[in-house]
Amino acid sequence: MLTLRVDADTVSRTRLAPSPAAESMAWLKLTAASGRHPVFGDPGPLARSALAHPDVALLADLLPQDGDTYAPDLLTPQPGTGAQHRDVLEEQIARIEAVPQEDLETQVFTFTRTHWNRPLLAKTRRIAESGRMQRRLANGFARFWRDALAEGWPELRSIIDQDIAHRATAIATHGIGRALGALHPDIAWAGDAVTVAKSWDGEVDVTGRDLVFAPGVLNWPDVIIQVDTPGQFVLYYPAQGIGTVRDRRSETLAQVVGNARAALLADLETARSTAELAARLGYAPGTVSYHLAALHRARLVTKARDGRYVLYQRTAQAAGLLEEGR
Repeated sequence: MLTLRVDADTVSRTRLAPSPAAESMAWLKLTAASGRHPVFGDPGPLARSALAHPDVALLADLLPQDGDTYAPDLLTPQPGTGAQHRDVLEEQIARIEAVPQEDLETQVFTFTRTHWNRPLLAKTRRIAESGRMQRRLANGFARFWRDALAEGWPELRSIIDQDIAHRATAIATHGIGRALGALHPDIAWAGDAVTVAKSWDGEVDVTGRDLVFAPGVLNWPDVIIQVDTPGQFVLYYPAQGIGTVRDRRSETLAQVVGNARAALLADLETARSTAELAARLGYAPGTVSYHLAALHRARLVTKARDGRYVLYQRTAQAAGLLEEGR
């Protein structure tokens, strides 16, 4: 049992918040392990193609594998108080880049040695020791987010927002203690502490600090606690409704295509140029180019020059994904 010791100040600063970083790391972990989410399925070709970037690969090297029990908390900074998801996302990226070197080395060297079943890769150690790891991790996160999650985020955020609204109503109706105790069977409110059922025992002093509860979608159905970064305490719990029939509509995220990319693929049975697609679908040419580049990296479209134009056409793999999504 893990106990988070709180006081009145902690209670006054307890809040609910989305964590784009936690969702991104959960999706990246599944991608790197060739795994499937129990609800959202296969991360898809766009996520896998993003792994080819060395900074995304570096991020994946620091995530748990084959029974490891630890992921550095620096990869999922405590969500701030930004009103818009973009504010939270940019703040988390900035926090990764600003991690003190001492904290990074403690988590990457000491904690992985204690909790991993494998040694840290020599190249990863060299990058950490060089002082350049923070910037590369921040860049890897931003790139994976852009390529693999940005298009699907509005749907995920809708699920998260609904959960937060539900919990806020419960707090207003029944009080914060009862509402927190109803987050998950493994989480309980003990008056002066929050307890989390874990296979190991411990106590953490959270008095006078922010305590953030973050609904999890892509890390569903796990309960995750992070307390290793000084002053940052986050408890991730499964957002309500995930896995029900109501949320099976979200399985389109398995392709990580999103509405814009799906529309492009649907219109590319015939080879078309960027300008033609923009005119047909009502998107700006720059937006079409951005999405086509991502689809091409994922081998979902081919491109060939025809005189002054570059023509794009969907591949057989893309046609199969569209068929599965119907």
